[in-house]
Amino acid sequence: MKLIIAVIQPTKFAAVRDALDRVGVTRMTVCDAHGYARQRGHDEVYRGYHVNTNLLRKIELVIMVNDDFVERTVATIEEVARTGPEGNIGDGKVFVLPAVETYQISEDTHGPGAV
Repeated sequence: MKLIIAVIQPTKFAAVRDALDRVGVTRMTVCDAHGYARQRGHDEVYRGYHVNTNLLRKIELVIMVNDDFVERTVATIEEVARTGPEGNIGDGKVFVLPAVETYQISEDTHGPGAV
């Protein structure tokens, strides 16, 4: 089992969700996130004032998958979340972490069957 955390642009969320559904990934947690990396924020004009926004809005997807779904999940996210053929700074990141155990609260199920 693996925990996949993907940080993507908000404009790509609907397309990523639909693409993941097509490859059989139907469960995820979605969080509204703010952060920056190489982009370092940007300047905006708000009510006539210049404001330096250090934190940019992103969407964080938290997806638990069994080992046989890892490759297709990551490949789908990378393909759909990329802007342009080469990609751009700010497109996001995907982290894959080992998961020790999973428990389903509603039933007495744990392990890969709970995913």
